[in-house]
This record gives sequence, structure tokens and C-alpha cells, in this order.
Amino acid sequence: MTRYIIAALICLWAGLAQAFDPFVVRDIRVEGIQRIEAGTVFSYLPIKVGETMTDEKAAAAIKALFATGFFKDVRLEVQRDVLLVMVEERPAISQIDFIGNKEFDQDALRKGLREIGLAEGRSFDKALFDQAEQEIKRQYLARGRYGASVVTTVTPLERNRVGVSFSINEGDVTKIHEINIIGNRAYTEKDLLQLLVLQTPGWLTWYTKNDQYSKQKLSGDLESLRSHYLNNGYLEFNIDSTQVSITPDKKDIYITVNITEGDKYTVSDVKLGGELLLPEAELRRLIQLKPGETFSRQRLTESTKRITDRLGNEGYAFANANAVSDLDRNAKQVALTIMVDPGRRVYVRRINIAGNTRTRDEVVRREMRQLEGAYYDSDKIQKSKQRLDRLQYFSEVEVETPAVPGTSDQVDANFKVKERATGAITVGAGFSSTEKLILSGSISQQNIFGSGKHVTAQLSTSRINRNIGMSYTDPYYTVDGVSRGFDVYNRRTDASLLGLGYYTTNTLSGAVRFGVPLTDVDNLGLSLGVDNTRLGVNGSSPFRYQDFVKIFGNNNTSLPGSIGWIRDQRNNALVPTSGLLIRANLEGGLPGGTVKYYKLTEQVQWYYPLSRTYTLLLNGELGVADGMGGKPLPFYKNLYAGGVTSVRGYDSYSLGPRDALNSILGGNKRIVTNAEVLFPMPGTGVDRSMRLSVFLDAGQVYGVDEKMRLSELRYSTGMSFAWNSPMGPLRFSYGKPLNAKPDDKVQHLQFQLGQVF
Repeated sequence: MTRYIIAALICLWAGLAQAFDPFVVRDIRVEGIQRIEAGTVFSYLPIKVGETMTDEKAAAAIKALFATGFFKDVRLEVQRDVLLVMVEERPAISQIDFIGNKEFDQDALRKGLREIGLAEGRSFDKALFDQAEQEIKRQYLARGRYGASVVTTVTPLERNRVGVSFSINEGDVTKIHEINIIGNRAYTEKDLLQLLVLQTPGWLTWYTKNDQYSKQKLSGDLESLRSHYLNNGYLEFNIDSTQVSITPDKKDIYITVNITEGDKYTVSDVKLGGELLLPEAELRRLIQLKPGETFSRQRLTESTKRITDRLGNEGYAFANANAVSDLDRNAKQVALTIMVDPGRRVYVRRINIAGNTRTRDEVVRREMRQLEGAYYDSDKIQKSKQRLDRLQYFSEVEVETPAVPGTSDQVDANFKVKERATGAITVGAGFSSTEKLILSGSISQQNIFGSGKHVTAQLSTSRINRNIGMSYTDPYYTVDGVSRGFDVYNRRTDASLLGLGYYTTNTLSGAVRFGVPLTDVDNLGLSLGVDNTRLGVNGSSPFRYQDFVKIFGNNNTSLPGSIGWIRDQRNNALVPTSGLLIRANLEGGLPGGTVKYYKLTEQVQWYYPLSRTYTLLLNGELGVADGMGGKPLPFYKNLYAGGVTSVRGYDSYSLGPRDALNSILGGNKRIVTNAEVLFPMPGTGVDRSMRLSVFLDAGQVYGVDEKMRLSELRYSTGMSFAWNSPMGPLRFSYGKPLNAKPDDKVQHLQFQLGQVF
């Protein structure tokens, strides 16, 4: 067929050129051009003055000029050895208009047309015009508007120009009206539909767009169905067919999935085969499936992965473990044999970093635990990835270990990162019956100039507090990973508006701190500073405040020093779903200052994945403080609880001892516990950037002469919403006290909004 088309085109060009006897071209003239220069035509002609013209060259000339796309008609004539090139130009596109478009911005549509060759100032080509019309329709189909129609109009204008108009009727968004699963017996259709991303319209689908049909989403949903059954023993599960239909008015889509569940299988035996370089007992401990249990593809996959990872720690980067199954359909049992092939032991030739356009290469490389030239260790490579994740400089970290071409014992470790905004402008607000509106803000850059150094400036103000502070941290002050930082801040407080009894403080402080890495997950912190605090009291202040000022004066200087330990084993610093975080800190007023005290605080956070979507968070905090050297604990160093960071549902600082005038005094002992179940926002699938939680908080503060009685704990419960939005982190919570006393101050509603830059 192709050769017939080519032959026909050659005959056409030959006909347009007309047959003539060969002759020597004395001159070439171009007629019919309006916008195009004659020199442009000459540049495309394969014949020059002085050359012999033939039928073959005439056909080639016609072909070359048509290929430019400038002309809709080309003819060749001869007059006394002069070659006449007669052309009719295609009209130029003067303007492109869109009518009725709301789903897409006009500039975006113009950009898309420009990519296929249709733009203002270019020659009009009917074929491209038809292609553009189909492309616009395709874009609307991708947005779920199956009823969209496009009417095109070409208007001739003077000077061989045209105006192009696309009149668009977008129609309504086609929604999924119903999803049916046929053939299920073991699970209800309702339970199976909850596994799918695609869904019928709901209260949040305006944001997720999951009620709009997508072939890619449907493929993922079918795989989710298959995984669910295979993970629950249905080895012979099969998706027989899938039907997607649309109503004649193109407003509703119906999806039907036909499945065959098959029988449920249990594991009869699990064996190991192949080349076992490690003791069989050690490898068996890595296998999660045991005889008598229901078969699970997920646990089998995890078992083989554990075996290959364990061999990877010994340098066998290409180790392979495959499971061979033997079905006993009568007994509904499956026997598994995991064949182990370690391959050759390899070492890492080179570590390559990509994607860090702002972050310096050395900032990434200093987090590497795998060394170049050393044997491949999958555990060290994974730790390197986790350390990069914990930096919070990158939204994604991917690792590949391809083999080095031409070798059998070398691999490269390729780390590909996607940088995120590490600077932040954070704005917070809260409401209470005393402070009314509280505003706070900070400007921070965790990775200034790509150096990995942190700089933060903070400001918060309300009727009660005004804090101004700056801090600087170099996380790699030494090559061994010892960090150094400086803090300077000024804090003013009018505690009377919090119900703490009248007193004011104006504190100016500075400190230097160091962080010493003990292990990959343990860090020791040391700090030494100096602060000066001016106190203001009057006759209405609690007596203990007045007595303190009488003894120590209203201008006190302390030399606070601290030592702290942090263990961070969380899988992600932004949205953790598993792991442990422990903080312990001892602060004290050292000799040389007018006040001497100590303050010991400890916090333990534990994240446990209850399922693929639900995470349990348990948090516990304990604090103890007191004076030293026969001196009391400065009352402005007291411990407090209540508020968004401790016991939600109670006003900030409101828990603890009171005086005879019901002023809040704080205390020297503090306990706070929180239990939360975190889960994705309904309609967002497994996206953890938007999460809800149900919480139960408990806490209390005890005075110097009080024992820590658990019966005095205050409890609250409620719901919290957190979203890493494009504008920044957003947090919203509603707490309800469960055992509030008449004098307790309640704060139900709290929120915090930040913005990244």
C-alpha cells in the first residue's frame, strides 16, 4: 500500500510540474508570494541557475516546497529557459480565540496548541487544525467531561489571514454513579468498595476527584482487590472481566467488576532450598509465614525480602529468593519452598547524587553510611536513605543500585532526591476567654544557601506574651557530626491575664549549644547560656511572688546549662507511622548566678502501624523541677500544662495549683500523656498529608508540697485535623474536657496555620 501512495504522489508532483524536455535553467522567478520572501523559496529549491532541469528535479522541487507547509498550491512552468515557480500561500493565523472554556486557562490551551504547531503568526494547516480540535476534546475527557464538544470556525481576513475560533461546550463533569462487584462471597461489597480509590460522589470528592473515572485508577483498584484476596488465603482469586459504561447523556458512569474468589488456602509447610550461605536457623527466623496459618502473599513477599536484605548486608546485592508453591486442592493447603540464590558478592564502586539543585553535594554525602569501595550493605544503604529523609530537606528520596556495565562484582549507589521548600513563614492563632486572639509567627530556613545550616527568627505576640528570638545551628560543626548553635531571645510576659496571679517578666537570654552524635539514632545535646530576668510584682501578686522578689530582688541573672539525650527511630520526621522518639533533658542554674535550680523533663513517643491506614501514637511526658543550694525554684521557672501542646480542651497553662484568689501558680511536677489514632481523611485514600485523629489526653501539674496523685489527672478527648497543605502545615483540633472542675478554664477550639516559601 505504501509504494502505491508514493507512486501516486510522484505522479501528482510530476503533473503539477508538467512534463518538459531537459533544459539549462537561465533564471528562476517566483510568483504568487505575499508574506514569504523569495529567498526563502530559493533556499528550499533543489535546482539552481545554470543546472539542467529534468522531470525528476521538478518533482523533487514540488515535494520540497509542499513540505515547508507554507503553500497550499505549487506549480512549475517554463518560459524560454526561465523556470517560473507559481505558488499560493497558505493563510496566516491572525488570532486564536476560545469561547466557553472555564475548566482550562486560555494561556494553557494556547500553549498546548503551540506544541502541535498551531499558533498565531504561523501558516494555517487544516490537518493541524483538526488535530487541535481532537486534542482539546481529549483534555476535557481527561478531566471527566465526556459530554464536552468543540465547534471550530475559520474566518477569512484581509491580506491572506484567518481568525481561528474554538467554541467549547464543556458540559457537566461525568461522575461515577455506581460501582458493582459481582461474585464475592467471603466479603461484603461494602467492605470491598472501601479498598478502592474510585468511588461514587461524596462530601470530599470535589477535592480528591475520585468520583471521576480514570483508567489508571481503575487498574490500581483492581490490583488492590487482588492483593486483598491473595493476602487472605484466596490463592486462585481471579478478576474475570471489567465493564465500564456511560449513559447516553454522558453524565454517569457505571463500573462492574466480575470476580471469582476461589477457595481459601492454609500453609502446610515452608522449606528452604538453594544455596544457603547463612545458617538455616537464622534464615528461618526471617520467614513470617508458619505452617497452619492462612496463606498471605504480603507476608510471603516480606519473608523473601527479609532474606534478600539479610544477604544484602553481607554484600550479595543481587541475591534472589523466590517461593515455589505446591497446591493441594483437595485439602485446601499450599506447601512453599523458598529457593535462595545469593549470586556474587559485590562492592560499591561509586555513590552518585542527583536532584540536589540547591543543597550542596557534601551535605548529602555526609549522611551516607555506605562507603565507596566497600562491600555492598543493604542495611547501610537503607540507613543512608533514612538519614536523608530525616533531614527534611527533601520530599522524596529514591535509591537505585544498578550493576556497573562490564563487571560482575560492582554496583553504583544512585541517590535521587527531590528538594522541598526548607524555608518557612509560620503563622499561628488561637482563641481563649482571657487572651482572645493570640498571634505568632516565625521565619526559618533549615538549609540556608544549601549548606544544611539552620537559621530561625521568631516573633509571637498577644496581650500576655511577646517573644522575639533568633537561632543558628550548624549540624556539622566538625566532620564527626558535632553540631553547634547559638540562641538569642527576648521574652516579655504579663501573667496576670492568664490567671497566674499578677507578675511580669522581661528576660534577655543567650546560649551556645552543641550536639554530639552517639549512634545513628542517638544524639547528646549540651548547652550553656546566660539570662537576665526583670520581675514586676505589686500588692495584688500572690504572696510567694512578692516574697521571692523581697529575697532575691527584681533583677536576677542565671547561668542555665543543660544536657539532653535524644533517640529518634521514627521512619519519617514529617508524617511518622512507626518508630520511637525519646527525649530526656536536664537543665540547671549553675553556680555564679543569683538563682539556682534544676529542671528534668522526659518525653517518649511511640508510633505503631495498626494497619495500612491507621497509626497509633502514644506520648508520655514527665517533668520535675526544684531549687538548689537552699534556694526555692524561681516561680517563673514553674511547670505548666494545658493547651494545644499538652492537654487539649483546657486553656493554656491552666492546670495545676491555685492560690486563695484562684490565681494559677504552676508547679514543680508535671505529667502529660496522649493517645491518638491517626488515619487519612476520608476520600483521600492512603495520602498521609491530610490526616484526622481521635485523641485522649491526660495531664496535671503538682505543687512543691503536693504528691503526684493520678486521681488528680484531667482528661479530655476530641478530634484533630492536620494537613500539609500547599500553603504550609495546618492543624485544627476540638477538645472536650471529661472531668473538668468548676475552676478549670476550658478552651475547645485551637488551630495553627503555616506557610512555606
